[in-house]
Amino acid sequence: MSQLRLNPLNGRWVTVATERATRPADFAPRRLPVETGPSRPCPFCPGNEEATPPALETYGRDGSWRVRVVPNLYPAFSGAGEMEVIRIGPVFVQAPANGIHEVLVLTPKHDVGWAELDDMDAGLVMAAVRDRLEDHGRDSNVRYTQTIVNHGREAGASLEHPHGQLLGIPFVPDELHAELDGFRRFAAADGNRLGADLEPTQTDDCLLCRMVEVEREAGHRLVVDDQRVTVVCPFWAGSPYEMLVVPTDHEGQLARAMPRDLVAVGRALRDALARLQALVGDVAYNVVFHTAPHHEDALFHWHVHVVPRLSSVAGFEQGTGVLINIVAPEDAAAQLRSTTHLP
Repeated sequence: MSQLRLNPLNGRWVTVATERATRPADFAPRRLPVETGPSRPCPFCPGNEEATPPALETYGRDGSWRVRVVPNLYPAFSGAGEMEVIRIGPVFVQAPANGIHEVLVLTPKHDVGWAELDDMDAGLVMAAVRDRLEDHGRDSNVRYTQTIVNHGREAGASLEHPHGQLLGIPFVPDELHAELDGFRRFAAADGNRLGADLEPTQTDDCLLCRMVEVEREAGHRLVVDDQRVTVVCPFWAGSPYEMLVVPTDHEGQLARAMPRDLVAVGRALRDALARLQALVGDVAYNVVFHTAPHHEDALFHWHVHVVPRLSSVAGFEQGTGVLINIVAPEDAAAQLRSTTHLP
C-alpha cells in the first residue's frame, strides 16, 4: 500500500509507492551526450586555461592545479549593488539579477567525477567550496550562495568535464526559507520532548542532529556512517536512491565548518556516489549544498542533497508539488550498502 510521508525540512508531503517499484537494474542510465568534439577543446582541461577567465582560486602542488575556480563566462547572476525591486504594472515585478556566478572545476582529469576522487582531492573540493562561500559572504549584497554539481545532461550539465557551480544571489530562495521554517517548527515542537528539569541545547533543537541520532539507532536507512558524517536515504525521500549527507557536528554555515568535517563530507559524498554508480550505472544526478544564508545567525545545519535522475517529474508532481518515489528509502539504503566499490 502506498504511504504519505512528511518532509520536515520543507513541510511538503511525498508519496512512497513501493508497489510500482522496479529492480535497480531496471533503471537504465539515460546519459545523453554533453558538448564535446575536436573543434572545441575542453575549457576545463589542463593546457586550456586561456579558454576561461583568470582563476579566482587554484589548489594543488608543484605548480599544477588539482581544483580550480573561475568566473562563469555566461553568468546567470552578475554585477554589484542592492536588489532593487521595480513594479512595472499591477502584476509585473522585476529586479536586476546582481550577484556572482562561478565554476568549480573538480579535477584536472576529464573523465573522473566525484565518485572517483581520492580522499585528498575530495577534501580539496570541499575546501574550495568553503573558501568561496566565505568570500561571497563578505559581499553585503549577496544574501545566499547556492553550490551545485550537475552530472549528466539530464541533470543540467552542458560540459562533460566534472565541475560544479557557485551562484551568489541577492535574495534567500524559497527552498531555503522552507528549510529554515522546518528547523524552526521542529525546535518549537521538540521543546515538549525535553524534561522540565533539562535545559535545551542547540543540538536538542536541531532537526538534522536529531535525525542523525535516530537514524544511527535504527540503522536501516544508513548508507555511509562514520564519526564525523552520516549519509542516509531520508525517510521522506521523494525520488529513488535520494540521499542526504549530514556532518555530525552542528554548524549552520558551511563556511565555518572545521577542516576535518569538510574532508569527511567530501569523502562520504564520494563513497555514496560510488555506491550509486555501482548499483545503477553511470546515472545523471544533482548534488545540492544547503547552508545558512549569509549575514544571518539562523538555526540551521548545513547538509548536502544527492538526487539521482532516475525518474521523471510528470503531471501529478508538477500540478501538486507532491513527489512519488517508487523505491522505499529503506530498500534503497539496503541496496546501496550491499554494493562493493573501490573509490
